[in-house]
Amino acid sequence: FLSRLFPLRERGMNLRAKPLTWQEIQAFKKSKEVMQRFVRAYQLMLRFYGIILINQETGELKRAENWAERFQNLNRFGHNNLRITRILKCLGEMGYEHYQVHLVKFFLTETLVKETLPNVKSSALDYFLFTIRSRRKRRELVHYAWQHFKPRDRFVWGPHDKLLKYR
Repeated sequence: FLSRLFPLRERGMNLRAKPLTWQEIQAFKKSKEVMQRFVRAYQLMLRFYGIILINQETGELKRAENWAERFQNLNRFGHNNLRITRILKCLGEMGYEHYQVHLVKFFLTETLVKETLPNVKSSALDYFLFTIRSRRKRRELVHYAWQHFKPRDRFVWGPHDKLLKYR
């Protein structure tokens, strides 16, 4: 199901799903209808996870009204983390890097700041963060994670000396 909604250029868990080619991705990006469907699929999955896309231009997100119930599902079932990683990778492939950044920051905030998704924390740090294509944005998010990680001396996702100097 997800391999059809969020296709990648790499093999996933569904061995029957064929990886996309670079040419196919370019064709998708040229089709306004395909891209609109992609955004609708993204919004559908966000709602399933208890999140709402409040600005399609920027990618800004917020908790849905049913967030507490949906977050219980996220915390209970770790396979969702694989799905979220797939969605994040696909967002990058399809040219929605700004959506990636907001979704990763949303999960970092929920796991590290609000502490509502403790069972998503390791996936957010180990996988979600590193789907970000832009080095600058990825560094910003690593710094954000470092600022909120406790205890800070156990943060292993970036060199502490550079994180201290980061602006």
